[in-house]
Amino acid sequence: MRVSLDASDEPQLSAGAAGADRVRALATVALDAMAQTAAARTGPIPAGGLPAVAAALDGIELLPHQGVGEAAALDELTRILTAGSVDPAHPWCAAHLHGPTLAVAAAADLVGSVLNPSMDSWDQAPVASALERELTATLARLCFPERDQPDAVVTSGGTESNLLGLLLAREHGRTRLVCGRNAHHSVARAAWLLGLPAPRLIDTDAGRMRADLLDPTGDEVVVATAGTTDTGAVDPLPEIAAAARRAGAWLHVDAAYGGAALFSDRLAPRLAGLEHADSVAVDLHKFGWQPIAAGILATRNPITALDVRADYLNAGDDTEAGIPDLLGRSIRTSRRPDCLKIAVTLRALGRRGLAMLVERCCALAQEVAREARRHPGLHLWGEPTLSTVLVRPVRGDVAAVRRRLLEDGTAVVGRATIDGQVWLKLTLLNPRATIDDYRGLLDLVASTT
Repeated sequence: MRVSLDASDEPQLSAGAAGADRVRALATVALDAMAQTAAARTGPIPAGGLPAVAAALDGIELLPHQGVGEAAALDELTRILTAGSVDPAHPWCAAHLHGPTLAVAAAADLVGSVLNPSMDSWDQAPVASALERELTATLARLCFPERDQPDAVVTSGGTESNLLGLLLAREHGRTRLVCGRNAHHSVARAAWLLGLPAPRLIDTDAGRMRADLLDPTGDEVVVATAGTTDTGAVDPLPEIAAAARRAGAWLHVDAAYGGAALFSDRLAPRLAGLEHADSVAVDLHKFGWQPIAAGILATRNPITALDVRADYLNAGDDTEAGIPDLLGRSIRTSRRPDCLKIAVTLRALGRRGLAMLVERCCALAQEVAREARRHPGLHLWGEPTLSTVLVRPVRGDVAAVRRRLLEDGTAVVGRATIDGQVWLKLTLLNPRATIDDYRGLLDLVASTT
């Protein structure tokens, strides 16, 4: 069936059979524009820095009196966005926990956008609500395999998951926080949002919280990290869990980065002790290769602290009649069916398929670290725990080297400050990359001034 995309056409909705045809035609326009523009790119980020990127929008009126038409607008802005974005699939785009997405997950995300179920009441998302329940139960069991009724909720990512974990701890009487100096910034932000005192900070050694300094109390929530943003280090979870258990403290593990290691029989032992936590944050838009957002908060016990009543969404008599209550599954009201893309990916790849991808990235980090250790122009910070490698050139201003690579459009590398010293960070999330993709980047880092 041919679908006209003339500028004079009446705008179409995406739902139903006719809508699906329209989306298919428009998706072809967008994908063609992406492919053609991407083919002309020369690096992982636009060259020229801020001025060049801003200039791409010169002359673009976003609210003209007369619209240019669906196909023209989609083609034009898709080309601008593709040319002016970083490419997380490029091996030299390695600054952040921001990786490429799986094609099957991106396609599932499109389905979710077209169908547009809203996950705040059953009558807006009948089967999506059942799918989400199955998904969260599956992921809760991954984190807590020995528990009878673990629970989980879908979140927008680690920041929301950490906020929810600390909210649950507060509702269970833990009103003070203790965490390592390596903890994610969202932990302190969550304390502020929840009206709790600023966290008590514990010193670190080699990027890991020193459990021997912890000494928690029963009114505290201990926040451990399984995969820090700076180094990928995993705190000593067994020792931390034992200390929290002795004190009666709540244990929350921020495993936004490292949690997907649980898919792998080979890597899961690096997270030993996580199963003793009360709550765990996992992000599948990091290791998991999902379009943002795809976060999970898993808990040892069923979640009830988020319960809230709104008659138009979860009236008491409806709940008594057996209609599921979705409003207490999130701090958000309207929310997308992020469960779909995650569920499609898990079913498509299975546990072993996801494990293979995580293992490849971690193995690649070991190879890159070995190359960096042998390189005469580089210092290596330490052995990678997950897929993060820290290096710095023997000579030159490290921060200036990073900015030069960005401005030239050559590479996107991160930065981390460890003990007052700036390091360049390679966060390797491309499971198709090989060591050959990074030898040139290491040479470039060592030689750039």
